[in-house]
This record gives sequence, C-alpha cells and structure tokens, in this order.
Amino acid sequence: MTASLELFKGAFWRDPYAAYAGLRTEDPVRTVDMGDGPVWLISRHADVRAALNDQRLSKDWRYTLPPEQRAEAPATQIPMMLLMDPPGHTRLRKLVSRSFTLRRMEALRPRVAEIASELLDALPATGRVDIMARYAFLLPVFVICELLGVPAEDRDDFAAWSNVLVDQPSPDESMAAMGKLNEYLVRLIARKREHPDDALISGLIEVAEDGDRLSEEELVAMAMLLLIAGHETTVNLIGNGLLALLTHPEQFALLRERPDLLPSAVEEFLRWDSPVHSAPVRFAAEDVEYSGVTIPAGAIVTLSLAAANRDGERFDDAEELRVDRDPSGHVAFGHGLHHCLGAQLARIEGQEAIGALLARRPGISLAVDPMELVHRRSSLVRGLTTLPVDLGPAT
Repeated sequence: MTASLELFKGAFWRDPYAAYAGLRTEDPVRTVDMGDGPVWLISRHADVRAALNDQRLSKDWRYTLPPEQRAEAPATQIPMMLLMDPPGHTRLRKLVSRSFTLRRMEALRPRVAEIASELLDALPATGRVDIMARYAFLLPVFVICELLGVPAEDRDDFAAWSNVLVDQPSPDESMAAMGKLNEYLVRLIARKREHPDDALISGLIEVAEDGDRLSEEELVAMAMLLLIAGHETTVNLIGNGLLALLTHPEQFALLRERPDLLPSAVEEFLRWDSPVHSAPVRFAAEDVEYSGVTIPAGAIVTLSLAAANRDGERFDDAEELRVDRDPSGHVAFGHGLHHCLGAQLARIEGQEAIGALLARRPGISLAVDPMELVHRRSSLVRGLTTLPVDLGPAT
C-alpha cells in the first residue's frame, strides 16, 4: 500500500503532503473514493495547471449522464459563475470583473489595515487566545461584509452558513444552510434596490454591459459566491500562514526583520499550505489524457491545488517554507478562466493581517504542540479549527 492510498482519512487531515508526494510519484492521475463514488484526482503541477484551463473538463454535470439523457436534464439550478462554462461564464465574469480591478482592491488596503488594528486592539494585553476565532476568522468576515454591504449584525449568521457549506455536511444540512443563505440574500438585494449604497451589491444591481444586466437569480448567486469565497479562502490563508511561521522560527525571524518580504511571504504561504485544498470538481466532456492516463468521458475530475503547489518538478525544495522565495506559478487561486476573481483582495488581507500581527505581537508563540491542532475535514478547503497562541507582550 502506498502513501497515496491514505487520502482523505485519519492523519491525512493534519498533514496531507506525504500522501500527495506519493500521488505525484506513483499515481499522478488516479481514482479515489470521496465517499459518494469514484473521482479522478490529478496531482502534478503541470497537469493541474493545464487542466484548470482545459475546456474538455467542463463545469456541466450533465456530462456524467448518458448522451440520450443529457439534452433533457436541467442545468445547475444556481447560475453561479463558478459552476458555469463559456459563454455563460464569460458573460457573468465580464459584468462583475470591473468591480474587482487591482486599483479598486488596492484602494481597500487602508480599511483592511484599520480593521486589523481594531481587532488587535481588542485582544488581551497578554495570555493565551485562539487567534483563529479572535483574528483570522473575523478580519475577512468584516472586510467582505463591508465590501458587499452586509449589515454588521448579520455577519455571524452568514459566516455560520458559509462554514456549513464548505465543510461538506450531510445533504440535509447543506440544503438547510443554502436555503437560509439564499433567503437572506434575496431580502438583502431587495433592500439594496430600495436603498442603494456605495457597496458592491448595489454596484452589481446597477452594472450593465451593452444593455445586459444580472438577473435576480444571478445577483443572488453572485452574492453567495462572493460571500463564501470572499472569506473562506482568506481565513485559511491567514491561519495557515501564521501556523507556518510559528512552526518555522527562522522564517518568522526573517519576516519580522524584513517586513518588505510580506508580499512574497504571502505567496509562499499560499503555495506551501494552500487554503483551497482542491478545485471544485469538473466533468470530462470527452476522453482526456494526463501523464499518460486516459480519464474517460463522463468522469468526475478534481484537481489537487495543494499537491500541485508542492511539486518538486516546478518548485525547488518544494517541501521547504521560504518566505523570501519567488513562488510565482503556484495555483492556489486557480488558473485560466476560473482564476479567483478576488485573489488580489485576499493577498491584501493576508499581507495586512499577518504584517500587523507580527508588528504588534512580535513575541507570539504557539500555545500547544502542533500535533494537537485539528484541521477541518474538508477536501475543498484546508484550514485549522483553532489556533491557540500565547500572545506575548504588545508593542
């Protein structure tokens, strides 16, 4: 039995990278049991990067059906950009991409820094805290709520629904959380129509291109995608990045001495312990071949971003954390058509959150043995449930 056979069970959740190394070496394209049937898993960087932009790997689940049933089956009930192929995906991305320009995202940096400072002010003078709950979780929630125009009193509800959906619960739990989030967004969009503001949901209501606008269903789906993706990825980027530093004291010291390395450090955190474990599934529209293995038409395919980002064929000393390396080419935010729309905002939040914490709490340390930490059991995201730290004195 190879390490690659120990996927998605037991100790894998704490450290999946030995299993991923086994996959890349021995079975770079293979089927795995994800609990509800076989899925083809691709793990090498070159293959994953190519597959992310391979239109033969569709977002349309109907390719899993026999050809005679496909035409009569309904498409996905949620018109979410993440679940669509061109031309539908192209149309939606064109309508919303102007709201996520580099300039607009960079303009948010001062507010992100302000939120980080406020959260750090609220921490105790010294002692032990769960930095996930008190900081890494809250900052992205506050940022995305402000960006979209979600009232402060509703933050906890939407964050709870998002967590349920990402942690891959039972179908009943998933449907309940999806239903509550959908109902909430319908009401919120109705309020924004009556009382528009400068936030993103109001902007999406007004956005138009050649007379085209987002429908009501598309608005709800887009808001849902932005709410979930806009905080889940960044929560885990901050948490995984902090854990990486706390377990690599020489890298912690280097970054503390050279805060100018923060941008490259955040890219390295994204590469070294990717906050998104695997890309959302795709469906083979025809036979496709990767690393000499043919994936048959109709198969369900998942791409391991985490495995790809530790591929020694792409990154020198890939298992090492080096905050001063150039990790460009990582696929933590995907690649091609479905490259993460909010990637730059996540980078800004990671830089500001981690930079502010190191500046204000240079003596921070891990409060438990790393083996005691618990990771979320999700094949989609990789993140900690808690991160207990000793804060050290404030500066």
